[in-house]
Amino acid sequence: MKFQGSKNFSHGQVPKIGVLLTNLGTPDAATPKALRKYLAEFLSDPRVVEVPRLLWKVILHGVILRIRPRRSAEAYSTVWTEEGSPLLFNTQAQTDGVRAELEEIYGNDVVVEFGMRYGNPSIHSAIDKLLEQGVRKLVVLPLYPQYSASTSASTFDAISHDFTIRRWLPDLRFISHYHDYPAYIQAVADKIRAHWDTNGRADKLVFSYHGVPKKYLDRGDPYHCECHKTTRLVAENLGLNKNEFMTTFQSRFGREEWLQPYTDMTLKALPEQGVKSLQVVCPGFSSDCLETIEEIGEENREYFMESGGERFEYIPCLNADEQHIQALTSLLQENLHGWHAGNSAKSAQTAELAKELGAKL
Repeated sequence: MKFQGSKNFSHGQVPKIGVLLTNLGTPDAATPKALRKYLAEFLSDPRVVEVPRLLWKVILHGVILRIRPRRSAEAYSTVWTEEGSPLLFNTQAQTDGVRAELEEIYGNDVVVEFGMRYGNPSIHSAIDKLLEQGVRKLVVLPLYPQYSASTSASTFDAISHDFTIRRWLPDLRFISHYHDYPAYIQAVADKIRAHWDTNGRADKLVFSYHGVPKKYLDRGDPYHCECHKTTRLVAENLGLNKNEFMTTFQSRFGREEWLQPYTDMTLKALPEQGVKSLQVVCPGFSSDCLETIEEIGEENREYFMESGGERFEYIPCLNADEQHIQALTSLLQENLHGWHAGNSAKSAQTAELAKELGAKL
């Protein structure tokens, strides 16, 4: 087996520190063909679907990939823009924002890229870019505030698998979650406050998180607990009492039980309980995407209004808001602690000496 090295490697290259932001991913286009490719990669991940592989392969390729791509393509077409999917351009904007902030602090010693767990740009291509620029120490930040084996751990799987084919492995730090990080909690709370300042408050505030099968919770996954902790901390920051907010879980798939209460069923029932105005926020998503724009902003809005609701508002994700960028930058600074020497000139001198020694050998 041949191990992959950097194409333009030089022993005289100045070592850099790398930051890799990752997110779930997106199809290349809002077409059935592109969705079939994307869903095949996504749903083949054993972290995402914990079903015996042979059985799941038959179900996935024999049923799901014959039906779901067309339906998903129709949904994606409602949120697609000239820049592509919202998740793609929002993640790019977040990366640009973090890069600018870190350059102000560390100069050119820190390199920032982003990659998607599924689809493009891939994690592999992002690591290629980082190593080509001389990265020898790497911090990975999956943009999932709450840890789940199906998201954060799956990202670690992809990172670790990628390094099995690399010749030179960087020092590695992996941020598995930030569900209770103070700057993140403050950013979410302030986003809600800003919405209230413009639109006023509703009868109830719903925190909707992406769901996972209940069996993951039963097997020890902390996701459910971390979602509830995020809700509690944001609610405390906002000064809400327990009757003014609630936590629900959306996007369930298949017939087995997922985390409850379900967002769609809850929104259908709330008007009968006297809740006529509703605001929904999705703090488990760092960026607006299909699940927030279409599923919450359109589909679940219809459920609520058709059930007797009178006012529904979706509060957008943090996206590339300045306060979000500052929170992510602060989190990264803490995890870069002890790595940055702050002396590029000395690093360059050391690299040049290594180059000279290599030439003599």
